[in-house]
Amino acid sequence: MPRTSHRTAGFTESLIREMSRVAAQHGAINLSQGFPDWDPPAALVEAGKAAMDAGRHQYAVTWGAPELRAALGAKIARFTGRPVDADRELVVTCGATEAMMAAFMTVCDPGDKVGMFSPFYENYNADAILSGAQPVHVPLHPPHYRFDPAELRRVFASGLKAFVLCNPSNPCGRVFTREELLQIAALAEEFDTWVLTDEVYEHIVFAPHRHTYFSTLPGMAQRTLMCSSLSKTFSITGWRLGYLHAAPGVIAQARKVHDFLTVGAAAPLQHAVVTALNFPASYYDGLAAEYAASRDVLLSYLDQTGLSYTRPEGAYFVMLDISPFGYASDVEFAHWMTKEIGVAPVPGSSFFANGENRYVRLNFAKKPATLHAAGERLLKLKR
Repeated sequence: MPRTSHRTAGFTESLIREMSRVAAQHGAINLSQGFPDWDPPAALVEAGKAAMDAGRHQYAVTWGAPELRAALGAKIARFTGRPVDADRELVVTCGATEAMMAAFMTVCDPGDKVGMFSPFYENYNADAILSGAQPVHVPLHPPHYRFDPAELRRVFASGLKAFVLCNPSNPCGRVFTREELLQIAALAEEFDTWVLTDEVYEHIVFAPHRHTYFSTLPGMAQRTLMCSSLSKTFSITGWRLGYLHAAPGVIAQARKVHDFLTVGAAAPLQHAVVTALNFPASYYDGLAAEYAASRDVLLSYLDQTGLSYTRPEGAYFVMLDISPFGYASDVEFAHWMTKEIGVAPVPGSSFFANGENRYVRLNFAKKPATLHAAGERLLKLKR
């Protein structure tokens, strides 16, 4: 048989999805894959039923149903303080995963360099490779996950076409300060670099930290491709609804990429989610408060174990230091923990570019009862 492509030869299975399967195999509590264990708001579920009853079963407009784009534009404008042209600055995608892939393919040619922080969400490396680009990494130094400005400058100066910025950050929970973002913006301006932002956790930020939309920084609106989704904000990860927001000239190109990648997101779900985008400001305040409480439940148990972790500033993950256990492989440890402790993590090495094996990632997007049950099991890790 002919060989398969070189670009996929180095791909491995997602450790995140693998650990979900391992959790099911051993009956463990799944704190690996990032999805909540509760239903979306009832009004949103009812809107989904109504959309199907109304016969919304055929293709929507390829780049998004007009009413969804209008609602998205109004929501983005509300939180960024900048007007959005819903007809020229938005593409509705099949989750932020497709939005980021479309962004890569819109701005990158084969051989281009794309910078990103390490640790990184595992899709970014794959996105770069699939679009023919070369990923280049800038370390965020644990345990506080700060970057060295000199290291960041060297990577930008190496000739980047684009830089990927996940904020709030998966997996480490950093919320970058305005001052840090201004440093990145200055380098993007100096070296004429696109910035591809992943802002899916924009509303899961814990006080006193605040989320700054990168496109609102001086001069950044024209060089930012903002990727986001409705999955995390409205607890609908399985609906696969995301979007790409950028300047009209960029979106004109991105729409072509999107069209040939997926044609369009699920039509009835696009119509349904308009209901959620019209939720009042109190919804977002409640969301952040709920996740802050969930974070504190899980961390209270980790405190009792005596193990070190990095307190999340945003998103819904915590990086736990497992080095006291002496495992050379965090993958081996994750499998042992799932089987023997009954809680499934994600091996941290899936997020690092440099073979880091000291960490696992835990997800606290779970009901209090789930987190308490997991916490009681985690106490068996006590050192």
